[in-house]
Amino acid sequence: MTIPARTHATDARWTQLIDDALAGEGVECHFQPIIDLDQRVVVGYEALARFSHPDAAGVGPDVWFARAKARGLQPELEAVVLRMALSRRSEMPSDTFLAVNVAPDSLRHPLVRDLFSELSDLTGLVIEVTEHSAWEWADLEPAINSVRAKGALIAVDDAGAGYSGLQQILELRPSILKLDRAIVHGVATDEAKVALVEMIGLFASRVDAWVVAEGIETLADAKRLSDMRVPLAQGFLFARPSPDFEDIDPEISAQLAAFCDQSGDTMHRLVQTVPTIPMEQRTAHVWGHSDSQWAVVVDNERRPHGLVNPEAAIAGELIPTLTVIANASPAEVAQRISTARDEPGAPIIVTDESGRFLGIVTLRRLLGKLSALDS
Repeated sequence: MTIPARTHATDARWTQLIDDALAGEGVECHFQPIIDLDQRVVVGYEALARFSHPDAAGVGPDVWFARAKARGLQPELEAVVLRMALSRRSEMPSDTFLAVNVAPDSLRHPLVRDLFSELSDLTGLVIEVTEHSAWEWADLEPAINSVRAKGALIAVDDAGAGYSGLQQILELRPSILKLDRAIVHGVATDEAKVALVEMIGLFASRVDAWVVAEGIETLADAKRLSDMRVPLAQGFLFARPSPDFEDIDPEISAQLAAFCDQSGDTMHRLVQTVPTIPMEQRTAHVWGHSDSQWAVVVDNERRPHGLVNPEAAIAGELIPTLTVIANASPAEVAQRISTARDEPGAPIIVTDESGRFLGIVTLRRLLGKLSALDS
């Protein structure tokens, strides 16, 4: 049988591409935030490989790693990406962890073992063991024990969609279970997926593990997962992978504050989004893109410094108003208004517990809520 010349050319091309990648050419790491779904703050980042070789434009990471695996070079390629990711740890925001993907075979490979051995402390590192191939615990145990001894946490990637099964998860004893995106997508309207997420969540609670839902793209899915008390989340809804360590999209954070169910009656449920103006900005052009008469002046950490309308913004003045946290009850806020020094009239600014701006609540909406509670 004669092998077509095109096949030979393709194989030769990919051999050269993989060789270039192993030398670091056209390889970089992007980072996607992992958020606390209840508090809407970033708690970690997943490092994701990106390939930009001009001879393989548009080819995704999965294809690159599959081609490397076919040549027996997947551990070597993963080691290149791991080294890049680990070199960025010093740039990460405080109190966040870094999650990296490692195949079981790669975790046992000398190149990857040596890379982890070079580091004296792996605290704040989460090693996601992919489920895409079968593995034996006896083979993996020494490598797992070694990184754990230095402070790393273990996660199972794509839980519910791979080879591992409950027995291997029990052997790994992961600190994090990452739900496969196929389970997460559309969970808002699929009761079978809801049942599966609840089952995995119950299992995770019994083995003292956290659950991360990845691949979230809609507010409806985020709400349903929040209702089920899934603690951590990741997906395009919050932020896309970036070369930098980005925060959650502030507009999505504000929408989630009003959208997600909270225990009891709180200001969360009344929040409305409005434009924000950076402190250094002196113009009022934001009203060309919004129907709201209000905007909030924020610093570079999204902490509010005051409320403005177009006239106040042009004059460089701030309108007196209250600032409250989202977990406050409407009754508590009404009490504060009644004892405030200034005559109330402007909307109330609402922040999260860290003081970051979420949105506003108008007095009309607050009164409507209080009337409903009294009826």
